[in-house]
Amino acid sequence: MRKKFAASSDRALVQIVDVALADVTQRAGKWLACGRGCTQCCIGVFSINQLDVWRLRKGLAELERNDPKRAARLRDRARDAVRRLSADFPGDPESGLLDEGEEAERQFFEFANQEACPVLDPETGDCELYEWRPMTCRVFGPPVPTEGGLGMCELCFQGATNEEISACELRPDPEDLESKLVRQVERASGVQGNTIVPFGLTVG
Repeated sequence: MRKKFAASSDRALVQIVDVALADVTQRAGKWLACGRGCTQCCIGVFSINQLDVWRLRKGLAELERNDPKRAARLRDRARDAVRRLSADFPGDPESGLLDEGEEAERQFFEFANQEACPVLDPETGDCELYEWRPMTCRVFGPPVPTEGGLGMCELCFQGATNEEISACELRPDPEDLESKLVRQVERASGVQGNTIVPFGLTVG
């Protein structure tokens, strides 16, 4: 029998990341262009893990309880996206899981770069599952360590020096709690691997 994933574990991770982001936001000041109405990070698909999927589905379930009509519109957008993207999906469109390996990464890099996230309300520009958004969304904007250096939103830190950018580096999960929780979710659900938001909301 699979062990149920504890929601409190994810809340602890979200709190750690949000506190780290609040600190960086204060340090960055004018350099951080992120704000309500900016949808730069909402265009183009990105990979999410099974913990992100779990969180998004929890958020959608809550939205369905509080505002069924909004939830239905969101589901329709997600299903429409799956129909558009399935033919060229770099993975298994039936399960929604992305392939792994160098060739798969190359295909994903070129895949659906102009596709709007279905969680984005096209009328208001708001994220309809903001409190439940994936980790990628939570940390997008400030400089975050990557294999190629510090990655950040192209709209942020315009005109800043390298020193000013480095001073605002975000380390959202220094103990790598997320990886441990992803493994727990995968064991609980029996599903392993990454997907994208439309498939995560509609497949399975």
